[in-house]
Amino acid sequence: MEHIDQTIFYEVAGLLGLATLVGIIGVSLRQPLIVCFIAAGIIAGPDVTGFASANEAISLLAEIGIALLLFLVGLKLDLQLVRTLGPVAVATGLGQVIFTSVFGYFICLGLGLDPLTSLYVAVALTFSSTIIIVKLLSDKGEIDSLYGRIALGFLIVQDIAVVVAMVVLSAVGIGAGAGGDGGTMAVLTALGGGLLMVAAVVVFIRYLAEPLLRRLARVPELLIIFAITWAVIFAALGEMAGVGKELGGLLAGVSLASSTYRENVATRLSSLRDFLLLFFFISLGMGLNLDLLGDQVGPAVILSLFVLIGNPLIVLIIMGIMGYRKRTGFLAGLTVSQISEFSLIFMAMGLSLGHVGDEAMGLVTLVGLVTIMLSTYLITYSQTLYHLLEPLLGIFERRMPYREQSEEEAVIEGRYDVILFGLGRYGRGIARDLMAQEKSLLGIDFDPETLKRYHARGYPALYGDVSDPEFLLHLPYRQAEWVIMATPPQRTGVIGVDQRVALIQTLRDAGYTGRIAVTSHDLWDARQMVKAGADVVLNPFSDGAARAVEKITGQPVRQEEEIFGAGQAS
Repeated sequence: MEHIDQTIFYEVAGLLGLATLVGIIGVSLRQPLIVCFIAAGIIAGPDVTGFASANEAISLLAEIGIALLLFLVGLKLDLQLVRTLGPVAVATGLGQVIFTSVFGYFICLGLGLDPLTSLYVAVALTFSSTIIIVKLLSDKGEIDSLYGRIALGFLIVQDIAVVVAMVVLSAVGIGAGAGGDGGTMAVLTALGGGLLMVAAVVVFIRYLAEPLLRRLARVPELLIIFAITWAVIFAALGEMAGVGKELGGLLAGVSLASSTYRENVATRLSSLRDFLLLFFFISLGMGLNLDLLGDQVGPAVILSLFVLIGNPLIVLIIMGIMGYRKRTGFLAGLTVSQISEFSLIFMAMGLSLGHVGDEAMGLVTLVGLVTIMLSTYLITYSQTLYHLLEPLLGIFERRMPYREQSEEEAVIEGRYDVILFGLGRYGRGIARDLMAQEKSLLGIDFDPETLKRYHARGYPALYGDVSDPEFLLHLPYRQAEWVIMATPPQRTGVIGVDQRVALIQTLRDAGYTGRIAVTSHDLWDARQMVKAGADVVLNPFSDGAARAVEKITGQPVRQEEEIFGAGQAS
């Protein structure tokens, strides 16, 4: 017994080392860790090295990871949050889910899959990865942009769709699997068990959740242990009731979603969830039969193209109809050009219930690998891709994209001394001091919440992105004395195009003769901006330090010209 335990320990240690090594290679190639961990499982599996054989231990860790993942999804399903979803998030999310599931179903039937398997695969193709999208948009600094916020909104809609799909297909599959009177009895048993669990959750939310968590929160470690225990117990109860471990874990999260301690629990459990899900993806990779995958290449290519092209297309169409610019719709659409970890978990649920076979599981896994790998590059280089396809996207934009232009016409017709990009803390400080000197100023930012606060003060401002040349050329820049870019230095595109250089070149090529100021954080970069044509280079750190010294000593501080390599630099 001790020898067996030691063997399992050594195998798990080896798997962790292999996953880390493959993860390092994958991250250097800009690939999400999901792809890396599945690849590690394939390498450790019987078809490659046969290194790992402790399938039961790995499967147990994987099941706990799935229970925690769905527990955290349930934590997000607060009714108050659902009510705040905007119409574009709901319309786009539901439209994409319906389009993908309906057309995907008929495509799967055409590929020779049976109706129930086609239904599972089609629904699995509708889910996009919240983890991947949030990570990529955060790395690009676009998580707070208009399209980023819309994308996060329809990801919440997809999470709700996951819940509905799991409930419906679980019941359908139970009936189909048992058949006849046995099928009816199985469905009724599962329905009764599910309703009993829901009733228990309602009672817990109403009377016990808040006081219990308040007491447990006095010892944070105990609160987290309770949350893990709660998720695993509900998963076990869900399995016993016939609705599955997945729905049990989800209900556990829903039972705590309205608690004031929700965010505390979610934050502390996210790292543990990621660690345990590692074993799910490794287990998935180990279970893939490479011989069977060879027969799935053709169908996987067709379904991958459907996800990579069809999902963004439907989002682009819906957002165009709702009055958004083609650029906003295109960038938001690219975020759904992959399937997610939920797709794989959803298929794993079907496999455990006997509703789908290993071939379907392998097919969806292959589609996941292809779409996740390719969509990572599509989202990373979305700006470059948009500029390449822009001439073809005009049909997806209304003649008047009113949702983004409703305020623009009156604002753009005005005359401004200064056009300021970036209304963060630094930009707002510049705006405040310039307007104190009676300069007329037009502010521009891509964060709707920042714009809302700026508008509340009665100042003219527009939603806009400095990386969009089409937007720049619609601005009233010709009469402006200054165009100031107060956003942090940022590069986009395959070759790392600097947004500040692009702004300077776009304005100069359009005949702008006023002065341009951009920000920089170091000497070498500031010199490059001067060479690119900037009249003034602003350094928020050194400028702020100089002003602090002036306040302290009462003496003006003269910053040396060589700091930025030009006398015009600030």
